[in-house]
Formats: sequence, structure tokens, C-alpha cells
Amino acid sequence: MRIRGRVAGAALAVTALFAPAGCGGGAGGGGTAAQPGGEAQGGTLTVFAAASLTGTFGDLEKKFEAANPGTDVVFNFAGSSALAQQINQGAPADVFASADQNNMTKVTDAGNAQGQPEVFATNTLQIAVAPQNPKQIASLQDLSRPGLRTVVCAPQVPCGSATEKVEKAAGVDITPVSEEQDVKSVLQKVTTGNADAGVVYRTDVAASTGQAEGVDIPQASEAVNQYPIVVLKNTKNAEPAQKWVQFVNGDEGRQVLGAAGFGAP
Repeated sequence: MRIRGRVAGAALAVTALFAPAGCGGGAGGGGTAAQPGGEAQGGTLTVFAAASLTGTFGDLEKKFEAANPGTDVVFNFAGSSALAQQINQGAPADVFASADQNNMTKVTDAGNAQGQPEVFATNTLQIAVAPQNPKQIASLQDLSRPGLRTVVCAPQVPCGSATEKVEKAAGVDITPVSEEQDVKSVLQKVTTGNADAGVVYRTDVAASTGQAEGVDIPQASEAVNQYPIVVLKNTKNAEPAQKWVQFVNGDEGRQVLGAAGFGAP
């Protein structure tokens, strides 16, 4: 397999970003979510989530805040490995949603989770290419063609680990032009013309609104990613945090995730 040591410095740089990138509205203190009676209790809920959940969790945020007046959901989207490291180094967060079990285990083994994580979705890989597939890429084997610019996720990121598994299953050794710290960065390289192909989740291709096309990978079934979610030990917003987990696992969560291409647990 390829040598990937060059990504370590980038991973360390990502972990310095302790302040979450807000997708919700303004800041609030601690507090709890609205009670069944509908009275707004207020509070900011900080969710650390895998980059591949950006679109779906953004949609669920609107529904959740409407059902829980006064609760402001704020997200930090990044690669799961970086998020797990941030949590274990003390970054303030209430919920962690990982794109794989491995990085969730890093958090639970460190004693930073409340209870047992629950798997709420699954995902598989596709090859992202430009519209109309100008390079005529038909398989994973094509990504080893000379001169083809392929981008993948770094190996410590769930999509990178999954990519290595499908490479092994297909008997292919890809030499990428770059290795990114999250799947959204891989897709961006393709949609901006800086790469001819990228290995991403099928949900990311679906969310590209026509900026990319997906090529199926038969070996993708060898690397199905399971997405677990858990309330974190040091949350100061335990009630809304648990409500968010239940919401993601509930009917509305499953509907939004399914529409985006995620598989059921």
C-alpha cells in the first residue's frame, strides 16, 4: 500500500480547532431544551459530527430547533479522527457523531462518553467524477491509470480507512495526488477541477447537486461504514443532548438520512 506519513502534520493542525464551527444561530449558555409543555428553556447544544453528515444534520437542526424552542444547535464538522482527538483533549462538546466505530471507540475508551453509542446510519463508497465522466472512469482499477489525478481521504479518516479496504479487496493500489482530512475536501477537489476523481461516500455525490457524478465500486460492500452517536461525559446540556440523539435515531432522523442516501443501521 502507499506511504502516507505526510498527512500527520495536517491532522495535528486540525485538532487545534477546538472552537466549533457554528451552523446554528447565536450563542447561549448552558441550559436545557424546551419541556413537553412547549416553554422555551434556552441553551446551546454543541454537536461534533463527521463531515459527511453536514447536509443531513443541517436539515435536522431546523426540525429539532422548531420542536425545541430556545435550543440552538451548533456544529463542528470535521474528520472523525480529528473530532475524537479534540474531544479527548478536552474540547467542549455535548454530542459526538462519528463516521466509524474506530474513532468512537477512542472516545469511549478514554471515558469521555455517557452510556453506549448507538449506530444510526451506514454509508458506502463511490468514485466521484466530473459531470459526464470526461475521463471515462468505470472502475476502481481505472484510478491507477498513469496521469489520472485521484484524491482520497487520509488513512486515519473513516473514508480513508474504507478506501484502503476496497483497494485491497479489488487488488488495486492507488497513488493519490493528495490525501485530505475529511471527505468534503476530497469532493471539493473533484468539483473544482483540481482532481479527476475522488473516493468519497455515495451520500456526498448525491449532495453535490450535479457538480459530480458517482461511479459504483463493487467492492464497496467490503467497507460499510457504521455511524455511531453518543452523549459526551462532560456535557452541561444533558437533556437536550439526549433529545438530539433520540431525534437522530427517530422517524424524522431516519427519513432525512434515508433521503440523503444513508443506509439503515
